[in-house]
Parts: sequence; structure tokens; C-alpha cells
Amino acid sequence: MPLDARRFKWSPGFPVWLQVIGGLVLITSLYLIFESTAENTFASTMVRVQTERQQRVISTGVYGLMRHPMYLGAVFMMFGAPLLLGSIWGLIMGGMALIILIGRIVGEEKLLNEALPGYSDYVKKTHYRLVPFVW
Repeated sequence: MPLDARRFKWSPGFPVWLQVIGGLVLITSLYLIFESTAENTFASTMVRVQTERQQRVISTGVYGLMRHPMYLGAVFMMFGAPLLLGSIWGLIMGGMALIILIGRIVGEEKLLNEALPGYSDYVKKTHYRLVPFVW
């Protein structure tokens, strides 16, 4: 993105108001990522159930609003950074990453429903996977 927006200027300049929105989205991203990692000590880069650590369902804090708040923080980062920097190519890459992330969420939820006790009840209580009132 810096090569696009700053060095080679492949993207046209973004208006300041759009860059400000990008900065605000990034702040929201950092909040969601921080809160979700603080709340869920079982967070991992690998999709797995940590039976050796007696993993349990976390349904408090931001996990009471959506089932994957850390992923929502990542989505906000994927779109906030290119808006702040002014990179159309960054937005395109963010869109592609979002498609991959949706696939990961679907697969992760299948595993958690099968292997993590109490997850199916959590799904019934917390309806939204990624975006409250949407999906």
C-alpha cells in the first residue's frame, strides 16, 4: 500500500474525509482486537479446540455481541489502512482477504460446533458471526 499510495501513486488521491474515516476504522479495529484477545485467552492462529487447556466457550464482553470479534477487527484493519493511506490496491486486497476470512469462519464454526462443548448453545444465543445485525 505505501508503494501504491505514496511512492508510485498508482491510486488517485483520496479525499481527507475518507482518510479520516480510515483512521477511525483503524482505531475501532485496535479496540476489537485488544478486547477480544483480552477476553479470550484461548485465541489462537490455528483453528483447533485446545482440550489440553480445557478450552471453553467465551460469551462475555465483545463475544456477547458477535462470535468472531477479532476477525471483525481484522476486517476493519484490512479496509481502514488502505482508506487512511489512499490505496485502491489495498482495498482490492482487503476484499480478497475478506472472502478468505469468511471461508475460515464457516470452517471454524463447523469444527467448534462438533468439538467444543457448549458452542451450539452459544450460537443460539449469539446470532451474529461477524457483523451484528447482518451476519
